[in-house]
Order: sequence, then structure tokens, then C-alpha cells
Amino acid sequence: MNKTIALFLLFTTLLSAEIITPIPDVKPFDKAKVALGKKLFFDTNFSKDRTVSCASCHSDFGTDRRALSIGVENKKGIIHSSTVFNAVNNYKQFYNGRAANLNEQIDGPIHTDYEMGISDQDVENNLNTSKEYKATFKKVYNQVPSYKLFKDAIVAFEETLLTPNSRFDRFLKGEDSLTQLEKDGFNSFKEHGCAACHNGVNVGGNSMQMIGSVIEYPYIEGQQDLYALTKKEMDKNVFRVPSLRNINKTAPYFHDASASTLEEVVIKMSYYNLGTILEDKETEAIIAFLKTLDGDIPKTWSEDVK
Repeated sequence: MNKTIALFLLFTTLLSAEIITPIPDVKPFDKAKVALGKKLFFDTNFSKDRTVSCASCHSDFGTDRRALSIGVENKKGIIHSSTVFNAVNNYKQFYNGRAANLNEQIDGPIHTDYEMGISDQDVENNLNTSKEYKATFKKVYNQVPSYKLFKDAIVAFEETLLTPNSRFDRFLKGEDSLTQLEKDGFNSFKEHGCAACHNGVNVGGNSMQMIGSVIEYPYIEGQQDLYALTKKEMDKNVFRVPSLRNINKTAPYFHDASASTLEEVVIKMSYYNLGTILEDKETEAIIAFLKTLDGDIPKTWSEDVK
């Protein structure tokens, strides 16, 4: 089936349903485990040269303001770091969906030589030579530290990194209102077909789609798209659709960090994926709508977990 037709059919189906759903509140969690996971997430000792932590590439609203993150030995990454905020709601992890969940995702940056570059065994050695970590793992898990439990604790922390209470979510719940410009933006977002890919609780993150499905988008050899996994030509420039949650806070944008403003994002996506050149007023309205998706910074991120 032609991709444009498929997107249109998906879009018309979505029009009959609620295309965006509010982010739920954080569920009750094990505070000791989450506190441990947060400490591990921010600890640079779990990298080859002890200079990089998970937070090094996910520090500002869960993402990286640099186009490419810097890993151990000052090595550059090959794709822009996506946010860990609300990542638990993504149906797969990484741009090409190569990890099924957050637990699998951790293996990528931990082991990749230009990110943290450390082995399972070295993680365990670092944990077990620390009296503090040994005592904490004993308290939380009643076990000696292991790589498996190391990942479990980090996942527990990441699962709390939700950003509820955006103005748009409150609007959906009938607790707040939108300006006319914001409403116009949401209507344009739906009418032009943006909602065909950006829908659900994360306003994205729940499907794999081609960037440049209508007008061909520049291809970067060696990039981490779906083609890197399948080697099928049809999967070139196919990526997991990014979440639009907090997009106002997470520049630069796209896998190649080629857009630095929301205006660039809206114009480029309208052109490459919809074959549309928007009027300036429509672009302004859609940007106004996108800004209503800014949610609260997770408390477990900004405050001590007690």
C-alpha cells in the first residue's frame, strides 16, 4: 500500500477516537530502589574512564542540548540523544526500536565504546568494591550487587520520570482551557495529518514511520534507522516516531539534530511528511499547541527521593 494512503487511512481512523490521552500520575514506587537507581543514573564510575554517566547525555529535560553527545575518551555519538522523560510509555526504545523495553535499552549505552564503554563484569566489580553500594543493595534487594540488579534499579528510577499535568492534559480533563490560537493549532495538527503519527499518551513513541514519506529526506549513511537492523531498502529513514511531550524544552530536534527551533520542526515535517507548505499563521498556531504539551518536571528528578 502507498505510504501516503496508509497514513491517510490511519489518520481518518484516529479522527473517530481520542488521539491524545493524558499522562497518568506516577504510580506508588519503592523509594529506596528508586533512590538507588537515581544514584546509579548520575554516577560516572560506571563508564570506562569514569567520566560519563547516564545523565551526561540525558541531563536537560531528560535529553542532551548538544547535537551529538560526548562519551568516554571524548568520543562523539552518531545520533541525537532522545529524552528519557516519559520513555517508559514508548512501545520500543532507541530511534530504530532495537530495544523492547527500558531494561534492554540500558545495555546499549553501557556497552557501546563511544558512550560508556564498560562491561557487565566491570559494572559488578565497581559495585562490589564500594562499601556504600554493597550496603545499599543488601538493604534494597537483600542480595550482593549484580549487573542485573544494577539495571533493575535504574529502570525503577526511569519509570518515575513522567511529566503529567501539562496544560493540554488539563484541557482534556476539563480542568483548564486553551486560547483560540492553541485550539486552532490543535485543529490544524489534526487536519493536516500530524496526528497520524503523533498520538497516544506520548503524542508519538508508539510506531515506526519514515521521515520523508512524501518528499524524500536526506539520508545519512550509517545512521541508526530501521535499515541498520533489517538491511531492507524500504526501511531507510524509518525511525520510531519521537514523542512531542515537552518538545518546547528539548531542542535540537530530529535524529540528526537538524532543527533548532519549533518553527523549523513544523515547517520541515509538514514539507517532508505531508507534502504541505503551511501558511505562517498555521505554523504559529501549531507551535502554540505544541507548547501546551509541556508537563511538570518529575519530582524524582528534581528532588531527593526520600
